[in-house]
Amino acid sequence: MMQMDRRPCLDEFEKLLVRMNTPRVRIDNAVCVNATLVMIDSARKDGILLEAVQVLTDLNLLIKKGYVSSDGRWNMDVFHVTNLDGNKLEHGIIDCIEHRLQSLGTVHSTRFKSIDGITAIELTGTDRVGLLSEVFAVLSDLKCDVVESKVWTHNGRIASLIYLKDCDSGCPIGDSQKMESIESRLRNVLKGDNDIRSAKTSVSMAITHTERRLHQMMFADRDYERSPIIKTSGKYSPTVSVQNCLEKGYSVLNVQCKDRPKLLFDVVCNLTDMQYVIFHATINTTEDGAYLEFFIRHADGSPISSEAEKHRVTLCLRAAIERRASEGVRLELCKADKPGLLAEVTRTFRENALNVTRAEITTRKGTTENIFYVTDALGYCVDSKIIESVRERIGSDYLRVKELPCRNHEKGEKEEQQTGGIGGAVLLSLGSLVRRNLYNLGLIKSYS
Repeated sequence: MMQMDRRPCLDEFEKLLVRMNTPRVRIDNAVCVNATLVMIDSARKDGILLEAVQVLTDLNLLIKKGYVSSDGRWNMDVFHVTNLDGNKLEHGIIDCIEHRLQSLGTVHSTRFKSIDGITAIELTGTDRVGLLSEVFAVLSDLKCDVVESKVWTHNGRIASLIYLKDCDSGCPIGDSQKMESIESRLRNVLKGDNDIRSAKTSVSMAITHTERRLHQMMFADRDYERSPIIKTSGKYSPTVSVQNCLEKGYSVLNVQCKDRPKLLFDVVCNLTDMQYVIFHATINTTEDGAYLEFFIRHADGSPISSEAEKHRVTLCLRAAIERRASEGVRLELCKADKPGLLAEVTRTFRENALNVTRAEITTRKGTTENIFYVTDALGYCVDSKIIESVRERIGSDYLRVKELPCRNHEKGEKEEQQTGGIGGAVLLSLGSLVRRNLYNLGLIKSYS
């Protein structure tokens, strides 16, 4: 009888725990004129802010403004959100947001698309023109079907996550000998002639959010410490400052840069993985840029303690923002998938001296939907005649062009004039290749 009396009490206690640990989500379309308000109240837990931001950015939503506050054991987050067109959200997407946000902290699901039945390969190494073509050629030769992949480059480094299936069986690659062969050959490709020490390949079994994992791979590769091989236009270069608020025991982090999708995710992701806790934050975006302020502490409750640590945080956040901010020409490929298609497309890029700075590869229902950001071999804007030649070879109906604002164009013209036209440009190119090799060998600090 005593056991029967206790069970209802236990059940009520369990229900209370569920209510306390389930975030309360309110979404209001009426309060703000040009955005939808997403409000989240939740018990304070490590990483829950990142998960909330990740939900919104994975749904391709823009966070225009935001307020984050932690009071004791409770979090309150408010986000002003729009779709990519800058409009308020419709009911269908609102229902989806509510469902996903209410599961925060209870089900640790960082990828909404299951990767069951897929082998994940992680690659890091020194970037070079044609590297992606060599990687996909190896996978094609070994009868591997690329289901999905993301590739980032930054400061002369490359990080990639590639999800594979066996071409013949359509199953994960379970043969240990074949897996060893894939890793060995890809490692040799990544090493090239100059990257013997830092080329890495590994098989990942963890279900991790792809873009968070790419940040972690780049961070582990210490890309933030390297000088950029090619100078950028500065359009995406952020201004980052760190100061201590001694009376409150916080470190205050300010970020100012050009606004873009997933900016907040990139910053919060890196702060979280660097073991900093965000207690308060203000996010504001305008046509002129994005302005982010964070009040942070170490996981042990202490603020940043030294100038060296402040410098490191500044470098790491600049790198986190720049990794995704690819410039150049955006090429979108939509075509029926077939074995070796990626190898063919990227080989065409290489044969036309196009350098892939970022790539997103997806296969859905037999159709490949790929996005490539390309520059010329020196990082400048690609000549339109070369782009048209590439489109003709791949198929102009399948390869669409969306050109981003060209960078370094004036600089390139000026250098060509100073070096004597075409002949001078050839000498400039050869000199750049020599400097690239010296940089990769570690004999000079910067290629630029």
